[in-house]
Amino acid sequence: MRRKLTLVFLLAALSLRAQPTQRLDVEAHAGGKGSYPGNSIPAFLNALQLGATTLEMDCVVSRDSLVVVSHDPFMHHGSVLTPSGGEIEKEKEAGYRLFNMPYDSIRQYQLGRKFDPEFPAQKRIKTYLPLLSEVVDSVEAFIRQHRTEPVNYNVEIKSYRPADFNPSPPVFADLVVAVLNQPRLARRVTIQSFDVRPLQHVRQRYPQFRISYLISKNNPNTLPQNLAKLGFVPEVLSPEHELVTPELVEEARRLGMAIIPWTVDNETDLRRLIDLRVDGIITNYPDRLLQLMSTKSPRASSVTSPKK
Repeated sequence: MRRKLTLVFLLAALSLRAQPTQRLDVEAHAGGKGSYPGNSIPAFLNALQLGATTLEMDCVVSRDSLVVVSHDPFMHHGSVLTPSGGEIEKEKEAGYRLFNMPYDSIRQYQLGRKFDPEFPAQKRIKTYLPLLSEVVDSVEAFIRQHRTEPVNYNVEIKSYRPADFNPSPPVFADLVVAVLNQPRLARRVTIQSFDVRPLQHVRQRYPQFRISYLISKNNPNTLPQNLAKLGFVPEVLSPEHELVTPELVEEARRLGMAIIPWTVDNETDLRRLIDLRVDGIITNYPDRLLQLMSTKSPRASSVTSPKK
């Protein structure tokens, strides 16, 4: 009898051990704008050191068809200075379109020296808008040097209508994929966009990449309507965090999608989303999220890169 009970407990323990614990993906928005200038190499390396599991970033294209990591398709007056250190007027910033500038010129503009009132603790350093290839090379070199866990990349294709700021969505997607479609890298990459056109192209031409469909709270459509517009069910649904409800989480799971809301910086919102058991959170403060997670459930306190 004792041997039978021992066997039962052993089998139960093995069963529990075999069940994977759901882990929360900590995504550093633009590398974590709370600490460093957004979409800069120092920001991404800092996020790695903090323990972020995914580096989220935005991409645009230069005149010479190079993929540049930048949130805006122009030199934003609030974050960028001219090569000589001069201010860019808000009314004229759209004239500094990156799509009209060769990358050699883009690189001369100064990022990180301006005070950002939205992120008062952000370090003020002189840096620049990097190429996507530079970001990947720098991050992968850091991982090799420090023998850290491989990190994931969540790369947004920022395509617009009309196409004044970018090439056609298929060409844009091809340029991004050309940088990321590397051995041992592609499986760690998610391609995201608000625009269904590049996502449709990536799904058709490059099915090895995970797709994340970004949804704004200004989007009036229901989830079924949005998925019908996209034409397929992506691996990830990424709604603005105010849209996330228990019902949306349940519906996304039923359809086989992970749900990763953006961009969440407030502690109350972070706690709410952790309690809703979302799959990941995009935040400007990965350190804040990680600290909060350490006081929550075992699910939250054990962070790892999500399985691709």
